[in-house]
Amino acid sequence: MRKTCLNSIFELAKKDDRVLFLGSDLGSKTGDDFLKAFPERFFMEGIAEQNLIGMAAGLAMEGYIPYVNTIASFLTRRCLEQITVDLCLHDLPVRLIGNGGGLVYAPLGPTHLAPDDFALMRALPNMTILAPSDAVQMRAIMKQTLEWPHPIYIRLAKGGDPVVFPKKTKVEIGKAFSLREGRHAMIITTGAMAHRALEAAETMGKKGLDCAVLHLHTVKPLDEAALLEAASSFPLLVTIEEHSRIGGFGSAVAELLADRGPYPGPRLLRLALPDTFANHYGSQDEQLEVAGLQPRSIAKAVIKSLFGA
Repeated sequence: MRKTCLNSIFELAKKDDRVLFLGSDLGSKTGDDFLKAFPERFFMEGIAEQNLIGMAAGLAMEGYIPYVNTIASFLTRRCLEQITVDLCLHDLPVRLIGNGGGLVYAPLGPTHLAPDDFALMRALPNMTILAPSDAVQMRAIMKQTLEWPHPIYIRLAKGGDPVVFPKKTKVEIGKAFSLREGRHAMIITTGAMAHRALEAAETMGKKGLDCAVLHLHTVKPLDEAALLEAASSFPLLVTIEEHSRIGGFGSAVAELLADRGPYPGPRLLRLALPDTFANHYGSQDEQLEVAGLQPRSIAKAVIKSLFGA
């Protein structure tokens, strides 16, 4: 997914001379093709992320379309004021690419984790939030970012993520995608949790429980029509995300259902990271296991919610 994202920016730059690449303390080989082809449009700042946002805003005001790439935790937390005032207040077409959203950098400890990036970006007017599941979806989404008129935050996963979407999938910003049909419950997910949701659904299918899977690569704006239809069709909706339970994807779905959903509506089970700092070291998969976000735990939680066992 990461390589696909960078390659996509390069392809966009070939077609449109407004496209710029801005990075902050990235690896020495990052964006080499872009740098060789368009050195005047490639900028690599040091560890100065706040300055990077101000720089991107100024370039956007001059008519450019900057793609800013750095670690998600530093991009969203450290630069929150600059993103708010410099980008969102002026509704500028800057694309923020957050490496390692969620628990990707788990071995580096709490300072490098981004379990709150959705919450921080969701609260900002004019901000669009994208969380593709794999390289296929990333490639399709990146093509649409060129002409999108608002700021965008794109959450990148670990890289090498399992591909779950067909190669010619039609992807549209703001539109959900059905990954699996079902009738007993619907799992609603975003980002790289898609393949875990599918595995959980397959596990439950072997036990006679038929779960649909709906993927939203756009966290903001939500596909309200798809979610409200799901709320009218299933007795149980389950949101799954690699994000804090507070303020993230599940919260956005809950808010929509509270405001506009059917009453009485379906039960809503939100599976997410707990409201704690990471208190032990380990891999991303190990942290997800502790949080109950691996397929076996997801299936167990859904079955318990449906049958109380």
